[in-house]
Amino acid sequence: MNALISLKQRPHAKWIGIVLIAGSLLALPFVLASVGTAWVRITNLAILYILLSLGLNIVVGFAGLLDLGYIAFYAVGAYVYALLASPHFGLHWPWWAILPIGAAVACLFGVLLGTPTLKLRGDYLAIVTLGFGEIIRIFLNNLSDPFNLTNGPNGITTIDPVRFFGIDFGTVSRVGALAFSSTIKYYYFLLAVLIVVIAVNLRLQDSRIGRAWEAIREDELAARAMGINTRNMKLLAFAMGASFGGVAGGMFSAIQAFISPESFILTESVMVLSMVVLGGMGNIWGVVLGAVLLSFVPEVLRYTVTPLQMKLFGRAIVDPEVLRMLLFGLAMVVMMIFRPAGLLPSAVRKRELAVPKNA
Repeated sequence: MNALISLKQRPHAKWIGIVLIAGSLLALPFVLASVGTAWVRITNLAILYILLSLGLNIVVGFAGLLDLGYIAFYAVGAYVYALLASPHFGLHWPWWAILPIGAAVACLFGVLLGTPTLKLRGDYLAIVTLGFGEIIRIFLNNLSDPFNLTNGPNGITTIDPVRFFGIDFGTVSRVGALAFSSTIKYYYFLLAVLIVVIAVNLRLQDSRIGRAWEAIREDELAARAMGINTRNMKLLAFAMGASFGGVAGGMFSAIQAFISPESFILTESVMVLSMVVLGGMGNIWGVVLGAVLLSFVPEVLRYTVTPLQMKLFGRAIVDPEVLRMLLFGLAMVVMMIFRPAGLLPSAVRKRELAVPKNA
């Protein structure tokens, strides 16, 4: 009887939970703005990292292909947006036209990376993708002569903001007593994109393509024997993951209004990969959790470590950046020892790493 009652109540509880989460997300920027505008900006960057992590999760988590140069696709999308929406070439295209172009160009670069690496796995694939990411950054840093394509290390400035139905996201808008700053408007825009990307990821994971990626990750030889075209599936994984990175890069350009090659260094690729590993490779919600933690915890340390040291010792003994990297490294070591599958691992990944009791 109790089981029947719980089954009847479960749909209502589910919708109540969804409504509460939606209300919290809608009110979040105003709550954060009361503490400081910087926290809304940090939240926006966290959403960008979630988008990047979800894109990399397709390559690493779904298909099992280690990619250490993923930030290159982020850079491609950012520069496509910057070149088509700035005075650099005198082009000021609308965002809704540029973002798909950026995703398509990043997708092409994903195929270019995937094609020569189809027979590589593990460490060899990691080295090749790492080199690809550095090549893209070096090209962006040097393509200013003889033809000024990227403006070199100086980067591109005065990038156009998003304009949506006459609303300029670069200015403050008012609706009654509410003031929507630029960061708050971008928060809602990013949140809408994130919901779409999560929905696409969920559909991919449960689709025939997602099952093919999982088969390749588990045993590529067996997958090929079962009739799966592993070459096309691998290329599709690289292309799909890269396209999400391109979209995130375009939004990064619009939000920052300035980009340079220094924003796309190897450390960023390692950070995004760490988010995927920490949350749980192959699990979409685990990846979101990992991205949120590694985005917010360093900022919390930055705002609390120095004041705490001043209060306790009268001076700053340890730099917040040094402590952040120390704790980051320690957390990853502890995770690999005690929870190698991540905080919220996928069921398949958890079974893979489970140690038999009789072992």
